[in-house]
Parts: sequence; C-alpha cells; structure tokens
Amino acid sequence: MYGENLCPNNQEPPGLPALGTLMVDTSRADRVGEFRGVAGPYWSLRPVGGGAEWEAEPRHVRAALLIEQLRARTARLNARSRGEVL
Repeated sequence: MYGENLCPNNQEPPGLPALGTLMVDTSRADRVGEFRGVAGPYWSLRPVGGGAEWEAEPRHVRAALLIEQLRARTARLNARSRGEVL
C-alpha cells in the first residue's frame, strides 16, 4: 500500500527531546531553556517558567545536567519571590 512506511505528520522524528525537557544552549553562555519544538532547522527553547522563546541550532544544544536544572529553577523562584516575574 502506498505510504504505509511514512510517519504521520503529528509524530516527531526520533532523537528529539520530549516537550518541556530542560536543555542548555551552549551558543548563548550555557543558557537553560525548556524544549518547545522544532522550527525549521532550529530547536525552539524558552526560559524556565515562561518568557520569550529563542531558536538554537541542535548542534549547540544538550540536555541540562541536574545541577543546571536546579540552578535554573531556583533562579526562577528567586525572581518570582522578588516580584520580578509572575
């Protein structure tokens, strides 16, 4: 049958992180962001807890280490406690 080996359009190619996975963009001073999806040849990331998304080349992105995840989440909570973010 024609097209039986094709992936449906709603599936991501293998090797992509799950949505919301914390990643490090090494091209931006090791900035940590949540994986939001694919935009052409780039991966979309956004700051932990919200904010403006940015695009990064996949070759400059890696999974965040536990300590990097903790730092990013702590920084977000501290900013929230100071009233800098909602």
